[in-house]
Amino acid sequence: MNDTPGWAAPGPEHSDNRDREGGEPRGAEGDDPGASPSKWSKEQPPAGRWSAPGSTGSTPSGSGDGWGGRRTRAESGGRTPPPGGGWSGDGWSAPPAAAKPGVIPLRPLGVGEILDGAVSTLRTHWRTVLGISLMIAVATQVVLILLERFVLRGSVDVAALEDPSASTDELLSAMGGALLESGLVLIVSLLGTIVATALLTMVTSRAVLGEPVSLSDAWRDARPQLPRLAGLTLLLPLIAIALVTVAMVPGVLLSLASGSDGAAALVALGALGGAFVAVWLTIRFSLASAALMLEKQGVVKAMARSAKLVRGSWWRVFGIQLLAQLLMVIVSSIILLPFSRVAAIITGESAASALDEMVVSNFGWTYLIITGIGSVIGAMLTLPIVAGVTVLLYIDQRIRREALDLELARATDARRPDGLPPSTPGS
Repeated sequence: MNDTPGWAAPGPEHSDNRDREGGEPRGAEGDDPGASPSKWSKEQPPAGRWSAPGSTGSTPSGSGDGWGGRRTRAESGGRTPPPGGGWSGDGWSAPPAAAKPGVIPLRPLGVGEILDGAVSTLRTHWRTVLGISLMIAVATQVVLILLERFVLRGSVDVAALEDPSASTDELLSAMGGALLESGLVLIVSLLGTIVATALLTMVTSRAVLGEPVSLSDAWRDARPQLPRLAGLTLLLPLIAIALVTVAMVPGVLLSLASGSDGAAALVALGALGGAFVAVWLTIRFSLASAALMLEKQGVVKAMARSAKLVRGSWWRVFGIQLLAQLLMVIVSSIILLPFSRVAAIITGESAASALDEMVVSNFGWTYLIITGIGSVIGAMLTLPIVAGVTVLLYIDQRIRREALDLELARATDARRPDGLPPSTPGS
């Protein structure tokens, strides 16, 4: 686009009009000795404005048009010069770099640039980002440790789950304890994720413009939207669970009516189909949290906004989100594994029994505290990356669909007292 900062228009109109509208041709005597106007065809430019292919001579002042000298389509090898690029005596020149006032360039982003932008936000604003992540991770782990120690201790009967001769009541009791443990852990983790997402979204959005942000600034901007973000964060998993449950209903009804083997296959098929639909909807609504926080939308409007931005780019958004989640799991596992090993050695447990303890929720204080420290460190590093990737994906989709880069560049220019383009090379 011609008005994008750092990109020159294909050519001014002030120096060419006079030659095209009439008057003495620029190739007349006195401008180029030995040449006459009659030797020029109508398709060729005036003689005084032409440089031969391979020439490194400069174009007369006032005659340049952004391409380093005018050329015919034939002399350019049949190619039309691309917008923003240029032709010089040495060949085609690359377009100027896009403005980069903050952690990303203001143009459509690649996968590597999105991940790099998330890491750059962590590196550039590490005090604020790590402060937010550390506080939330510590609070979450303290609550989880207390739950594990006083509420969930011995709530899951692994022996009943592993014993094929266990009665139905014992199996149901064990499964109920497992669901209770998983549900409480999920709720606590979701609450921590809600606050972290809200605060880190505001930090990343300001980092895109190169603006500093403190913890108090992020909290002030995010606080009004926290109830809506909580509703959105709880609603999306409920939708996924409901879809899987509804898809399994025909198989369950058939099983109750006939008890045939085909009913079990129908239940499994329904669960698989419901899971696929749930994943599709989860990715379709994956940008809703960023839209809710940055556009001050309601829950339903934020979901509709996300669906609109993801439309036509589902696989791309899915791939980037999946990559971010895989990186988070790998980094968390790498960090947590040494702490789990140390905890098992200190408490005298083998690796197998340590895994059993993790399932049974029958930890000692030493084990809980050591592994909790590892979980805090892992969450402190992974939370900003995941939240940053979501925000930058949202911004990238808006750049691709709505030319948000122009609005961001204008907003950045308005904040620069010198009036220079934001973060252009040499500025």
